[in-house]
Amino acid sequence: MKSDRPTLTQVQIIQSLAEALSWFEKEVSWGVSPGELNHLTGRIGELYAAMITRGQMALDTNQRGYDVVSASNERVSVKTVTTSNHVSFNQNTFHHVDRIMVLRVNIDDEKGVSVEELLDTSAHDAQQRMRSQGGKFIYPIARGNREERPVEGLEITARASYADLAIVQYESGAIRIRRNGEVQPLVVKEILRPIATEVGVDLFNSKGGLKNTQQLGADVIRALNARDNR
Repeated sequence: MKSDRPTLTQVQIIQSLAEALSWFEKEVSWGVSPGELNHLTGRIGELYAAMITRGQMALDTNQRGYDVVSASNERVSVKTVTTSNHVSFNQNTFHHVDRIMVLRVNIDDEKGVSVEELLDTSAHDAQQRMRSQGGKFIYPIARGNREERPVEGLEITARASYADLAIVQYESGAIRIRRNGEVQPLVVKEILRPIATEVGVDLFNSKGGLKNTQQLGADVIRALNARDNR
């Protein structure tokens, strides 16, 4: 069967994923609800899956039931959510699928937009975790958050002073504000924005979206240190 679908290189897939994530982030910063961006969310998931499997986008996904064909020739069905508590798979096409991936696009003030892998397993194993309902297999998504290690256990990579505050960046990229050595229980971005304006740091990134806390914090630290070294 002849197809007009181009074969993408890994570089093109990665570039397309970056552009899709950037556009998603911009739409959210404009006040668009993530639930209204389903088409873009789905595209992000397919590109992410193609990237990590070194694969290609599948043809006729609605008819075949899978979205990506991996480098090892697995047929991968990809579901991507933002806030949904479940995803569903068509039972009529499920037999075509070798691998299941369930992804979540997270929107976080500190880290920005990121893709989280919720499930990546064989179709057979995934089916054992699903329930059957109305001609579909339903996979429930838990909302629990993964426990995080304290950032203070990591190395400090940069810091700068402003008035009686110390702005600190850790090797994970996390930004914290200290006063007299004590971490301040405040919204970091709200402290950073007026400082950024004062020292001439743009609040927006090169794609036109608002910088997340880690981006803004790193830029503010550089600007403060450059000012102090003049």
